[in-house]
Amino acid sequence: AGNWLLVWSVISLAHTAHGCPEKCLCHTASKTADCKNRGFTEIPARLPPEIQILQLQNNRIWRINQNAFTATPLLKILDLSNNSLSSVAPGAFQKLRYLQVLNLTRNLIHYIENKTFSFLPHLKELDLSSNSIIRLPETFGNSTGNITLLSVKHNKLQKMERILLESLPNLKVVLFKDNPWQCNCNIFGLKLWLESFLYRGGISDGIICSAPGIRKGKDLLKVPYELFGACPLRTAHVHLASSHHHGFEHRSSLKHGHHGEPGDSSRASCEPKPKPRPVSLRHAIATVVITGVVCGIVCLMMLAAAVYGCAYAAITAKCHKEHSAPVRQHGTPEEKEPFGRSLA
Repeated sequence: AGNWLLVWSVISLAHTAHGCPEKCLCHTASKTADCKNRGFTEIPARLPPEIQILQLQNNRIWRINQNAFTATPLLKILDLSNNSLSSVAPGAFQKLRYLQVLNLTRNLIHYIENKTFSFLPHLKELDLSSNSIIRLPETFGNSTGNITLLSVKHNKLQKMERILLESLPNLKVVLFKDNPWQCNCNIFGLKLWLESFLYRGGISDGIICSAPGIRKGKDLLKVPYELFGACPLRTAHVHLASSHHHGFEHRSSLKHGHHGEPGDSSRASCEPKPKPRPVSLRHAIATVVITGVVCGIVCLMMLAAAVYGCAYAAITAKCHKEHSAPVRQHGTPEEKEPFGRSLA
């Protein structure tokens, strides 16, 4: 019994020295910490510093502390799928300089802040699918240019900034499926980027429009360019140019809480509004008017010439007829004789 107690003490001491959390299974050979399905609400402490794979899926983790991964700088794969994260603080993963795969699927994330994934120079796969994301930033962060796979499918995205995608020059696969994409003026840049991306050999599941109604269910790539008008100036600029009276009316409407549905603002911002014609258009209209006047004058001249020609021909024919009639009436006796003889 004493020997077994000694062995158990050695195992326990080794386990404590190794730093594996009580509810996790740590595999030295594969450098993996298996902490899935353990009911964690935060990133567990005392993780082995040498691990490269951390499995935390199927827990109830709702936040990530700023220094949660300080003790595990060698992580390459981090699986946080099927947890309760509603947001991710910028810099939460900044200690993971060797991280290659980050799985955040099936959480409750509503938005991603600018530079959330800064200082992850080796990150290749970022999976944000099956969340409730309504907005993505203009950049994921510094040193994220090596991402080759990005998935944002099964979210609530209505648009996506072209500048974000252009900041990821090594993208090979982008997944957009099952988002309520608004195919209006705001998505024009995304359409241009996607066409270029596919032309370069990229892989994507495409973007299917959810609104407006006339484009619902259509592939964004098949919607003609002519249907995308330029977006009008932002509301703030319009307010600066508007009169004090209009500004007062706008403030009073806000005060009384006259807010439309969430989709109304996007539709209102993209409705065509009267605006000054560009210089090129004015020049084109002037050219058309001048051409029309010249063509009209030429047509009138041709009509006058035709009328004059017809009148001249008629007068000439009449004169010719009048001069030839007496000759036929008062013919020579030689000409009349055969006729008289025939009567005889």
